[in-house]
Amino acid sequence: MPESKSRNKKKATAKAEKSEAKVGLPGAATNPRWLAPVMLGLMILGLVWIVTFYLTSSDLGLPVPQLGQWNLAVGFGLIIVGFGLTTRWK
Repeated sequence: MPESKSRNKKKATAKAEKSEAKVGLPGAATNPRWLAPVMLGLMILGLVWIVTFYLTSSDLGLPVPQLGQWNLAVGFGLIIVGFGLTTRWK
């Protein structure tokens, strides 16, 4: 039995809607809940680490063991990891 043209249009639009749903829209992607706090936390922790290093290296008597110039590497490493997480931001 032949099918009407209107029935074919409904099938075609239904297939198009399904294919659009599978592809996904770029604006529909969401970030994990942990991403923003961890990202900002690492960047701020790196900054605080470097500031603490400079304060303790000037003999202010703060009780923080010194790692020498490696404190800068640790601080900048934390900041770089934080910036690396910004690449996951959608």
